Amino acid sequence: SSPMPTTDSHFVVEAASPAALESMMTHRLLILGGTMEARLLAQRLAARADLDITLSLAGRTLNPVAQPVPTRTGGFGGAAGLADYLRRERIDLLVDATHPFAARISANAAEAARRAAVSLLTLRRPAWRRQEGDDWTEVGSVAEAVAALGATPRRVFVTLGRQELRPLEAAPHHAYVIRSVDPVEPPLALPDARYILDRGPFDVQRERALLESLGIEVILSKNSGGEAAHGKIATARGLGLPVVMVARPPVSGDAVTTVEEAVEKVAHLLPPMARRGE
Repeated sequence: SSPMPTTDSHFVVEAASPAALESMMTHRLLILGGTMEARLLAQRLAARADLDITLSLAGRTLNPVAQPVPTRTGGFGGAAGLADYLRRERIDLLVDATHPFAARISANAAEAARRAAVSLLTLRRPAWRRQEGDDWTEVGSVAEAVAALGATPRRVFVTLGRQELRPLEAAPHHAYVIRSVDPVEPPLALPDARYILDRGPFDVQRERALLESLGIEVILSKNSGGEAAHGKIATARGLGLPVVMVARPPVSGDAVTTVEEAVEKVAHLLPPMARRGE
């Protein structure tokens, strides 16, 4: 048989860029934030040199507090857009640390993680639980809460967040004192509404002085949980004020309830990676 022809073969191997090398030695983590817990988790994880962390904020708060890691602001375009982002940025772990009432964002996060085959960790601070002396009426929505205020005019302290206040317009016979981080724009179509701009945490002594000075008769609140806004709930208990409490939506899948638990879970899901020179 005739000998096989010989040819010179040339193989070109391109050296990886420093950025590519770095990405191969880090886990990429996206935290959906907007809560104190998200900020504290990012702060704790920022000490890990093998994590490349991005904290995403929805952009609803006009002047958010400073964050300990690089931040992006704005939406993703629903579950499909978030899934595209997870794939494009090669995210290894998605952490949903959004507000307990951000049900749509959480649903999108779960669907996006499924589509992109990315691990999902949910961090939800515990809900407040009724204690002895509490006078709560628990309802499933803001509209139900407004209806529960009743037909008799009352002076109502409202802490729902500025995004969910429109149902109040269905009960214009009450006098409302509305507290929010950012201005309510446009103002509600109500004959008696006062607006207070403030950011927590709110301690019990301060809350008591405020509620007494305003002559508040009932509190309208979401069950957001956590310590920052619990002052009004403890104050209501001490003053014997009724609270109309909007129950939080259920969490889909498993969730941790503290930053410590989340840190341990991340360590389990993303074990430390070896660095160059180690």
